[in-house]
Amino acid sequence: VQPVETGGGLVQAGGSLRLSCTASGRSFSSYTMGWFRQGPGQDREFVAAIGWAPGSTHYADSVKGRFTISRDNTKNTAYLQMDNLKPEDTAVYYCAVELYDSGSYYYTDEYDYWGQGTQVTVAS
Repeated sequence: VQPVETGGGLVQAGGSLRLSCTASGRSFSSYTMGWFRQGPGQDREFVAAIGWAPGSTHYADSVKGRFTISRDNTKNTAYLQMDNLKPEDTAVYYCAVELYDSGSYYYTDEYDYWGQGTQVTVAS
């Protein structure tokens, strides 16, 4: 089930990036997929999550309206579309997998597997 992130990079403020997270497992469609980020000297913080049920998406207030989380169960992949990026979005972004939907998406302890992280740098 080890998730693998791709898609990070350097972008100018106001630009866009799309992160992808692929996880193995026959039950991918039932997993909750989460995105977290960790800036230099900061704690890891929740960004967005998507549950198994249609319309089950959740966002941090800081990214609401700018980021969109989605999933393609046929590809075992979750996505994080990031638009109108700001320098404060600079961080290592981590994908996380929760095997069984606990109904809580915001805390790192809820997730069972983590990716290695991908760097996102937004230049001003």
